[in-house]
This record gives sequence, structure tokens and C-alpha cells, in this order.
Amino acid sequence: MMEVPIRCTGTAVVLLKEVENQYRVLLVKRAKAVLKDVWCYIGGAIEEGETATEAAYREVKEETGISDISLYSANTFDKIYSIEGNYIYIAPVFVGFVASDQDVTLNEEHSEYRWLSFQEAVDTVSLPGNDEVLSFIEKHFVKQEAPRYLKVGD
Repeated sequence: MMEVPIRCTGTAVVLLKEVENQYRVLLVKRAKAVLKDVWCYIGGAIEEGETATEAAYREVKEETGISDISLYSANTFDKIYSIEGNYIYIAPVFVGFVASDQDVTLNEEHSEYRWLSFQEAVDTVSLPGNDEVLSFIEKHFVKQEAPRYLKVGD
């Protein structure tokens, strides 16, 4: 019997910022060859010696320039089946509440960014499954208080 391996080599972060008493979701448009022109939230590889949490902080800083965030484990995952590699890719998703004075400075990986309402973000994300992650986060981190036991640090 042949098994399809599961690989967890990356992390994802949904950034939220309160604008006029409503949480907005940061989406970025990919500029690189892989997933070019795809709208998504922040994500990237876990580097040698890093934890998923450390990778989440680093990816947010690299891709957006944002360093002041309150990070939570979303307790959900991005999941993708690689047709070419015949493996299942899974990545822990984090929620980052961004301080209102933080501005976005994109690196070369992305061409555009937008702060969108949850409904706009759900309608905009390109990858199947990202919409479900956003709906899950809205339910558990916005419509109710973020669970303290999922807070990173503190």
C-alpha cells in the first residue's frame, strides 16, 4: 500500500487591523512566478531552526514591514494537495492583530495589497480553502474575543 506523505514546511498569517470600528483583512497580490497574480494572506517557508511561530513573525516582517502585532494560533490550517509532488502540504495559520499605526511596505514578493472587510476578502482570495480559513477566523477571533489560550507569548 502506498501512502501520500504530509509535509508541514510553511506557515500562514492572516493580519487584521481595526479601521473605523471594523476589522479589515490584509490581502496581498503575489508577484513571483509561483501563484503569480493570486490574492492571498501572508505565508512562507519555515527556515532551518525556526518554529512555525518564529516563521510567522519573520514572514510578516519580510513581506509587509509590519513588526507590531499581537499573534495568535488560529487553530486551523492551510491544506493543499500537490499534484506534481503527490503530497499533502499543511501549514498552521496564525492571526495577527496589527497596531493601527502600522503601515504596509511590500517586498518584491507582492505587487499590491488591500485592507478588506471579511466579506470582500472571502470574495477576493484566489486559492480554494482560503475563504474557509477567513470565515473561521472571523467567527472565532472577531465575532467573539480571541481565545487567550491561543495567544503567542505573554
